[in-house]
Amino acid sequence: MPQRRRSVALAGVSLVAAVALLWGAAQHVVGAQPAAGAAAPASTSAAAPRLTGLPDFTVLVDEVGPSVVNIRTVERVQPRESDPAAPDEDMREFFRRFGIPLPPGALPRGPQRPDRGPEQRQRGVGSGFVYSADGFVMTNAHVVDGADEVIVTLPDKREFKARVVGADKRTDVALVKIDATGLKPVRIGDVERLKVGEWVMAIGSPFGLDNTVTAGIVSAKQRETGDFLPFIQTDVAINPGNSGGPLINMRGEVVGINSQIYSRSGGFMGISFAIPIDEAVRVAEQLKANGKVTRGRIGVAIEPVDKELAESLGLPRPGGALVRGVEDGSPAAKAGIEPGDIILRFDGKAIEKSADLPRIVGNTKPGTRATVEVWRRGASKTLTVTVGTFEDESAAASATEEPKTAKAGPLGLTVRELTAAERRELKVAGGVRVAEVAGPAATAGLRPGDVIVGLGNQTIASVREFERAVAEWPKGRPVSLLIRRGDWAQWVLVRP
Repeated sequence: MPQRRRSVALAGVSLVAAVALLWGAAQHVVGAQPAAGAAAPASTSAAAPRLTGLPDFTVLVDEVGPSVVNIRTVERVQPRESDPAAPDEDMREFFRRFGIPLPPGALPRGPQRPDRGPEQRQRGVGSGFVYSADGFVMTNAHVVDGADEVIVTLPDKREFKARVVGADKRTDVALVKIDATGLKPVRIGDVERLKVGEWVMAIGSPFGLDNTVTAGIVSAKQRETGDFLPFIQTDVAINPGNSGGPLINMRGEVVGINSQIYSRSGGFMGISFAIPIDEAVRVAEQLKANGKVTRGRIGVAIEPVDKELAESLGLPRPGGALVRGVEDGSPAAKAGIEPGDIILRFDGKAIEKSADLPRIVGNTKPGTRATVEVWRRGASKTLTVTVGTFEDESAAASATEEPKTAKAGPLGLTVRELTAAERRELKVAGGVRVAEVAGPAATAGLRPGDVIVGLGNQTIASVREFERAVAEWPKGRPVSLLIRRGDWAQWVLVRP
């Protein structure tokens, strides 16, 4: 019997506790105030984000779809026998986009017909959108690069032969013009309002499938993948043929131009990049007015500023661009900028990271007198620079061409031409850079990267002069080479 009473007592305690818990829960549900002296429970419901379901893109498709166009490019090539292993048009666009040479015989599939004439046509596919009602269409520069004809197809199936107004390879933006009426231009959005995690949509022609709609979210902003562009990263499905199409926010505004993907397979892998529309519009307006883009330059080589360097120099925090070198006679040299300076602000704009400087300078009109704030020997200093003109597109293209190379078999050397940038950096008028070293040259201590500026008593200014000098040198006789290694020059004797 005592045992039974004890059990009842324990049960009574449990019942009281349960009632107390239920009463507290009820008070919380009806929003009752806590008793005097009791701490108010922390409420997280007001601060928690609310998800209202997946977005409906149908309105955006109806609004923006009529402004998105398909772009076909035609390139004339000499006819040759068809190769059944040649890539199709979708893969051809991928090869050209990423600068991969086409395999031999990479022409459209199918048997050759005698009535095709002396030339055969090779096509690529891309996308674009109506920039203005008077017929200007914006797309990627790589879509129209090298094309002999550009054909724009509207969503209502009308086709027009387009004229390339201009293309800027550095930002991958191009502007073409068609003579059409009844065009509906897109609305341009504000990239500054775009947020990471925000829903976005793309319309384009992946693999030639016109008016294909894909959607996703903004994965990151200010993604640095080039000198002049902070890309928008998304997980919107982008594939070959989407290039040049618009990236659209939930207000129906274009916030970017789909341009690149990160891929190990050639297809979409969850990461794509878009050109911010504000940068694209800035380029397009220059193309529209002048047919080309003019950029500013000051003539400095820069690198990032990390935490350790900032602390050692007394900077409050990492930031700015460390000047690694200054070109002789450049605007920066004339303004008094020195190697070792850290550029903190340019023309009133803060340089948060080194990649900001070329973009801000490039967007500055040549001839502008701009203030430059630098950090030098523990204190800030303000200078004034007159912005110069960046080299034009043709000069930039020639600078990126594969330099000429030559081999000097008896010496064990492979050399190549110096680029214009390398000549400026080394402050030399000519010379050849050592690409590979073997045999006698390796034994003599030459290294890849050395610059040969003299052979015997002869100055070496180019690969052709180097080849001629080696050919005329007496066989079996040791060759004396004057080389530059960094800032030092020295003679090296190579015994064949």
